[in-house]
Amino acid sequence: MSFTTPTPTTLSPAPASMPPVDLHPGTPPILHVPTPAPADLPAWAAEHRHTLHGLVTEHGAVLVRGLGLYDTGQAGAVFGRLAPALMTDIEAFAPRQTYSPGVYSSTAWPANQPMCMHHELSYTHSPPGLLLLACLTAPTTGGATALADAAAVLDALPPELVQRFERDGWLLTRTYNDDIGASWTEAFGTEDRAAVENHCRANAIEFAWQDDGGLRTRQRRPAVVRHPATGRRCWFNQIAFLSEWTLAPEVREYLVDVYGADALPFNTRFGNGDPIGEDTVHLINTVYAEHTVREPWQSGDLMLIDNVRTAHSREPFEPPRQVLVAMAAPQAPAPPASFPPIPAAAHEGSIR
Repeated sequence: MSFTTPTPTTLSPAPASMPPVDLHPGTPPILHVPTPAPADLPAWAAEHRHTLHGLVTEHGAVLVRGLGLYDTGQAGAVFGRLAPALMTDIEAFAPRQTYSPGVYSSTAWPANQPMCMHHELSYTHSPPGLLLLACLTAPTTGGATALADAAAVLDALPPELVQRFERDGWLLTRTYNDDIGASWTEAFGTEDRAAVENHCRANAIEFAWQDDGGLRTRQRRPAVVRHPATGRRCWFNQIAFLSEWTLAPEVREYLVDVYGADALPFNTRFGNGDPIGEDTVHLINTVYAEHTVREPWQSGDLMLIDNVRTAHSREPFEPPRQVLVAMAAPQAPAPPASFPPIPAAAHEGSIR
């Protein structure tokens, strides 16, 4: 179902051991549960793991309210029971704090700047299929992790735009530095250049070391994928989020002035190397906004998100805000796409 289907408030059936899921127009599905004793939280998660996964399969995401997750150890233990094989965050676009293997802080990003809709690590070769979020401290205001149904977004985009992205894919270019976003050592989790090069070769990433010790990369990925369980086509990418045109104008102007238009910390293009215009990025973000649902975080909340079916964002907020993140269920790499070659003369057509 689409999150934005304008139906009256309903209750989705749940197993006898669980209360029904609240379904309200404009909000994600919410499951209110009795608060377990803190020591019982991991056992609760293990007992209800299959039920929660079933709700994610049915709805695309579920917000669990009432658990009382208030510290990193509790959250990590719950994550581990819900998804025993947590993924290592690699190729991150901005730094995170690591609390334990596979358990991270939310991405370091200015509190007054939104993070628009995207699918986590959709530019990687094996992106996560499941996201786990725990709100230990709710923000004073704002800061919701909003959601959007990726299939509904795809259906709402102009067919000719979708067809172009399906034909050519999308291109992510990155210029790693120590000032903006994650440095290459933070993104790849190593200071070993050979290890970075091996990762890039294994994951279809073109790379070039710069004279100042920096790194430039580009990678072409599909913009539309089929959901691994349902087969439904989903708009799955970070075309708008990592675009120069989603940045605040003053931030974009500063970055262009400092780094140059061709060496921004990150940017997106059509898969053939052509620039994506401001109007296209605005259109994508507008369609996302029309299909967005949100519910303010409360301290102690847990959220599970199907990362293929459901895009997510982070709204500006007034601190403090502490949300922990884990990723699981890596998707099998798609077969090599038969994209047309990038013309040699295309802007940024070579990494140098």
